[in-house]
Amino acid sequence: MAPRPAWKGYLKLSLVSCAVELTGTTDHSEKVSFRVINRKTGNTVRRQYIDSVSGKPVDDDDEVKGYEIGDDEYLLVEEDEIEKVQIESSHTLSIEHFVDRADIPQIYFDTPYYVTPSDDVSEEAFAVIREAMARQKKAGIARIVLYRRERPVMIEPFESGLLLTTLRYDKTVRKPDEIFEGLRKVKLDTELIDLATHIIDKKQAAFDPSGFEDRYETALLDLIEAKRKGRKPPVVQAAERPANIVNLFDALKKSLAEDGGGKPATKAKATMAKETTAKETAAKETAAKTATKRTTGPRKRA
Repeated sequence: MAPRPAWKGYLKLSLVSCAVELTGTTDHSEKVSFRVINRKTGNTVRRQYIDSVSGKPVDDDDEVKGYEIGDDEYLLVEEDEIEKVQIESSHTLSIEHFVDRADIPQIYFDTPYYVTPSDDVSEEAFAVIREAMARQKKAGIARIVLYRRERPVMIEPFESGLLLTTLRYDKTVRKPDEIFEGLRKVKLDTELIDLATHIIDKKQAAFDPSGFEDRYETALLDLIEAKRKGRKPPVVQAAERPANIVNLFDALKKSLAEDGGGKPATKAKATMAKETTAKETAAKETAAKTATKRTTGPRKRA
């Protein structure tokens, strides 16, 4: 079953527009989900709105949104009134300007969506906009009303379509200085950095998301399967919690040894020294040859 679009409207670049739709990039269906059950009867429990003063249940037809305008005073707003609130970005993704993607800090990225043409007529215009953006290697900045809130977005070429990522408002993002200002500068030993660098080298690999697995969910499924079959829940050995390191140098060396690294820090230094010596020797030999040629060059005839 094809996923339901999260939004339908138009993508607009100056006077060029095409019909598009947004589809979530992630599947939120859960493998493990729980319902609330009445322990005494075994029946499922449903939620119901209760009047805060009378304590009586409220019928669906009597439920309405209210905006607080004073102490215990609310302005009632009907659903159809909210639906009638429309601005340009409710139906049109109008690209306002283009930026280098690298100029947008990672902390501003929120939720990604695939963007595709929503009908055959729009395919050509969509492809032209996508190809032009790909050639210029630029990302477009636009706005969209999504889930009753206008959000700034970044649009960029992705595979054969486009990728839209909602962006966080600047006022909602905590500035790094607010969090990191208390960090004091530490004078670091270069040998410790070399050891840590070699650990990183040993652990390098190509990014492969297919290897990601929710191990916690697997443990939950094991628990459910055991209870279903009337067995005791499996005993899960709790992982040892790490502690603060007392001797950083020894911990780095041990980590390196466990990763099959031996003593690469020493080897690396030796290799670098050999390479430096070889380069210096080659440079001296080249200089000597040049000097010899100048001295023993062809003599002029008398």
